[in-house]
Amino acid sequence: MTHMLDADATELARRLRAGEVTSSELVDASIAAIEAVNPQLNAVVHRMYDAARLAAQQPLPDAPFAGVPMVVKDFDGFVQGEPFTASTRFLDGFVPDHDAEAIARLRRAGLLFLAKTNLPELAILGTTESEFRGPAHNPWNVAHTTGGSSGGSAALVAARAVPVAHGGDGGGSLRIPASICGLVGLKASRGRIPTGPDMGEGWGGYVQFGVLTRSVRDTAALLDVLAGPMTGDPYAAPPHEGTFLAELSRRPGKLRIAFTTRSFFGKHTDPTCAEAVTRTAQLLRDLGHEVEEAHPAFDRDALVRAYLVQVGVGTAAEIGDFARWTGKTPRAADFEPATWFLRQVGQAMGGVDVQHARDAIQTAGRQMGAFHRRYDVLLSPTLAHPPVRLGELGLKPADRFALAALRALPLRPAILAALAQLATDNFEKTPNTQIFNQTGQPAISLPLHMSPDGLPIGVQFSAAYGDEATLLQLAAQLEEAQPWIDRRPTVCV
Repeated sequence: MTHMLDADATELARRLRAGEVTSSELVDASIAAIEAVNPQLNAVVHRMYDAARLAAQQPLPDAPFAGVPMVVKDFDGFVQGEPFTASTRFLDGFVPDHDAEAIARLRRAGLLFLAKTNLPELAILGTTESEFRGPAHNPWNVAHTTGGSSGGSAALVAARAVPVAHGGDGGGSLRIPASICGLVGLKASRGRIPTGPDMGEGWGGYVQFGVLTRSVRDTAALLDVLAGPMTGDPYAAPPHEGTFLAELSRRPGKLRIAFTTRSFFGKHTDPTCAEAVTRTAQLLRDLGHEVEEAHPAFDRDALVRAYLVQVGVGTAAEIGDFARWTGKTPRAADFEPATWFLRQVGQAMGGVDVQHARDAIQTAGRQMGAFHRRYDVLLSPTLAHPPVRLGELGLKPADRFALAALRALPLRPAILAALAQLATDNFEKTPNTQIFNQTGQPAISLPLHMSPDGLPIGVQFSAAYGDEATLLQLAAQLEEAQPWIDRRPTVCV
C-alpha cells in the first residue's frame, strides 16, 4: 500500500474502478501515511478520519475520482460540519453548516476528505508559520519553509501521504508552495472556479481556489471538476470547449515564448532561480518553440500599492465577517501583529483608494493582454530566491515595536508611512506571483529544477486570460521531456 500511494490521483481512480484496490484500503493507507509523516511536518490541523472511513465503505459513485483520498486547506472554502479556523485563534470553535461550492464539487467528484491542513493566519503570508498552528516543515528539508499559504497541503502531497490537496491562491498561495515543495500548482483564470457562496471577489478578485498535485494530468482533470460558474456568479472566465484533460493529448505546436529572469516586484533574482529559467528556455528551444528574452511593461509601484491596499481592505472585511459569524468583537490580541496591521490599513483606506487600486490592475491587465498578442506564454522564476529557512521571513523586533505603536495610536499618516515601507521591503523573496492574481491571467508553477542543496526550484508559466489550455499542453510536454514524478523528498511515505 505504501507503493500504491506513490501513484497520482488519476492512477488511483483507475485502480479503484478496476477493483485492484478498495477505497477503504486507500483511505487507511493514507491515514497511516499522514500519521507517519505529520510529526515531522506539522501539516495537519484537524482530522476527519471517521467520516472518510465511513464514506469509503459505501458503494463508489459514478464519479471521476470516486474513493480517492485527499486533504483540504483550513481556508478557501467551508467544509460542512468541520472546524474552520483560518489559523487564527479568533475562529477557534467555529463550525460552518454548509460546503463551499468548490468543496461540494470535489465531493461530487468522489474525493474523500481526510484532514484539514496548516496555513499562515488568514492565508496572508508566503510562508506557513502561524502563531496559532505553528510552522509547517518542508519534507525536502524540515528546516525550511513549505511556502504559503497552502503550505500544509503541499507538504502532504510532496510526502506522498495523499495524491492531491485543496488550496487557494490570492498572491501565489498555490504556486509558491508548489515551487518550494516540488509540485504542480495552477492558478486558474479569474472566474474559472467559483469562490461562492460565502466569498464574492476575494481580495478584490485576486483569490482563486485550486489544487496541488504531482502530475499535470491530475491538475487538468481536477480543473475539469472545479471549473464553471455557479448560479448567480457575476461573471465567469471564457467557456472552454471539451475538457482540460483532453488538452493533454494535443501537442502545443510551435509557441512564441518570452522569458525573463528579472524580479517583478522585488530587486534581485538569485542565480539559482535565474539559471532554472535559462535552462528551461533552452529546453523549450530544443522542443521546437520560438523563445526570446522579453519583459512585460507595467508600473511596479502602482501594482505593489494596489496589492497592499486590496489585501488590507480584504483583511479588514474578512475580520468583520469573522465577527459576524462568531458574535465576538475582534481585538488586536486575537490576531498576529501583521494581520492586525493589514486590518488597520484596510480601515484607513477610502473608496477612492480602492478605485485607484482597481484602475491600476486593469491597466496592467491591458498591458499584459497586449504582451500576449505577441507571445503565447511568458516564462519567469516562480520565486526570486530558493526556499528560505523557517523564521527567516518573520517579524524583526523593530517591526513588532513599530506595529505595537500603531495598534496603540493608529493614525492614518503613520499607517500610510508603514504601508509605503512595506511596499519597498516585503516582496523580495516572493515577487513574481502577485501580478497574475491582479490581472486575472492563468499561471502555473512546474517543478523542473532542483537547487544545489537539494531543494525544489519551480519555474512559472503564464498565458493570456482564459488560456489554461495552452499552459496545460505545454506543461504536459515539459513533464514528458523532463519528468519530475520520481523525485522524492527526505520525509516521504
